Amino acid sequence: MYDLLSGLSIVEASSFVASPTAGLYCAQMGAEVIRVDHIAGGLDYDRYMLTTEGRSLSWENLNRAKKSVALDLRGEEGRELLVELAARTANLITNLPEKSFLSHDAVKAAQPDGADELVSVRIMGWHDGRQAMDFTVNAASGYPLMCGPEDWDDCTAPPVNQVLPAWDFITGAYSAFALLAALRRRDATGQGSEVRVPLGDVAMGTVANSGAMAEMLYRGADRERLGNAIWGAFGRDFRSRDNVRFMVAALTAKQWAGLVAALGLADEIATLESELGVHFADGDEPRFEHRHRLFALFQARAAQIDWADLSARMTEAGCTFERYRTMHEAANDPELVANNPLFGPSPANPSGFSYPAPRSFANLPAEDAGDPAPAPYLGQHTEEVLAERLGLASGTIADLVDRKIARLSDETT
Repeated sequence: MYDLLSGLSIVEASSFVASPTAGLYCAQMGAEVIRVDHIAGGLDYDRYMLTTEGRSLSWENLNRAKKSVALDLRGEEGRELLVELAARTANLITNLPEKSFLSHDAVKAAQPDGADELVSVRIMGWHDGRQAMDFTVNAASGYPLMCGPEDWDDCTAPPVNQVLPAWDFITGAYSAFALLAALRRRDATGQGSEVRVPLGDVAMGTVANSGAMAEMLYRGADRERLGNAIWGAFGRDFRSRDNVRFMVAALTAKQWAGLVAALGLADEIATLESELGVHFADGDEPRFEHRHRLFALFQARAAQIDWADLSARMTEAGCTFERYRTMHEAANDPELVANNPLFGPSPANPSGFSYPAPRSFANLPAEDAGDPAPAPYLGQHTEEVLAERLGLASGTIADLVDRKIARLSDETT
């Protein structure tokens, strides 16, 4: 953890992936992020997969370095405490609906005199208020119908969903950025902000930013399926003689020249260029248009070379490549994890399971990143936060606990 955001406190009332991710990134940069959940845990508290002790590994990893407060968010008194906590802190991340008890206006109305103007970031489904999740937004984006083998029939081919909830993670990162942008303006002008980030807008905006939307409108049709080939450039998966599957990408002249040299294909490429009347080093267009002929050449040569020799050649030639791994293999790969400074020693995880934990993705070479912090136990900081933030006496907090309005740590649960 870095301390770039030390002194910044954020209340987070959220669940699942996008909203907790926004808080996580802020916490990894040193912000105090206070996650508030229902006393029995939020909607994602028991999200699969669970350890034998019943702890969610997803929840544990999305809530590292945060504080946890547990309140009865189904009752009026617990909701009032959350509103007051958000109002006094003046910085809020949530994916609760705008018309819920935690609306921007409700929190703003509860702010005490002298408080900073409220900055709230609310992650939504669609811009018109409809619900959405990553996998339904992805269905609308068009990407699942771009994926699959080239020879699939367009009329009968099924969609291919991605396993990674990419729109959730992009939305979380964008929400953290939007929060900091709003805070920068407040620091400069004193003006607060209500920020809404619809998951669907992040997806459709990304389609537009990538140029894909303009491409479809320009061509007046959908893009063809390409299997594992890279659209508009040279790249695909190949297999070595000893059956190692790997991916290569050659988008620049240097990458292309290195790949041709590593596989010893200069003469074959020259012959093909003469036949087709093209020069493949000129750019992406000829390499992409004639990709099938090129793929055949590269696969035929790769099938004659064992992976150890082939990877050494490509490394020496400065190629851009990587072999395919299962995720279990990746998690155990020394180069990717054990010897990667991104990962630090396992903290005291609530699950009791020890495993590498990531630091901030951003690396500040001149500063110590520190060790990864653990996720909290549900309600671990309830007493601390209610006392420090709301000024509640210990007897008052004890009464809230007795009446099941608040909950302390579930460490022994």
